[in-house]
Amino acid sequence: MTAEQTLAAEYALGLLEGEELLAARAREASDPAFAAQVTQWQERLAPLADAVDPRTPRAEVWRRIEAELADDGGSAEVISLRRSLRRWQWAGGLSAAAAVALAFLALPQLGGPTDPDAPQVANAGQNLPLLAANMPIEGTPLSLDFTYLPEDDSLLVGAVGLSADGVHDHEIWFVPAEGDLVSLGIVTPGKVVAHTVPADVARALESGSQLVLTREPLGGKPADADAGPVVAEARFTTI
Repeated sequence: MTAEQTLAAEYALGLLEGEELLAARAREASDPAFAAQVTQWQERLAPLADAVDPRTPRAEVWRRIEAELADDGGSAEVISLRRSLRRWQWAGGLSAAAAVALAFLALPQLGGPTDPDAPQVANAGQNLPLLAANMPIEGTPLSLDFTYLPEDDSLLVGAVGLSADGVHDHEIWFVPAEGDLVSLGIVTPGKVVAHTVPADVARALESGSQLVLTREPLGGKPADADAGPVVAEARFTTI
């Protein structure tokens, strides 16, 4: 299986996250051959999902996995496993039972069997929903993709297909229920970039929260000037 086929399969299974997910979405929209491979995988996998009764592991199973990972959270192996754990949790359904088995096979290598009587440690961001927004760019077939990752207080901004004009930058703003707009950074044309979300914005983000895009001079809004004209807007939805 080629790397492209593997990527299409992982995308069809819902195993991608973060920048990988946004890049795959953009490729699906712009690359007919890749989109066809994704469709083929979806068609192959659909009968399996119909034939198996989906089962979701109990909440305490995930907590035990997270507790074991937390004991050695700084190593490269554990960081990789934690990213995989999030993917497995999101995949759910047919793949959930296999995910738990794989996770528990890996855990003894890290610190031995988990004591069932040990205090349970839950990931603080585990139960927070992911938020996504799509912002069409008026007059073009292009759009910006936003994905908020609550565990990292990170906003992934996908601007694949966009190009810089050499004259302006575009700045992303959060629109709070009260008070002034809060800048979330400058769009980087042609790339998927992670932006750190300020703590006060992270606490306020929810389904329905609004983002706007303004046209600014190169480098973003000058400190002594008002924000430029709004050229696009979008609202988050839960995913």
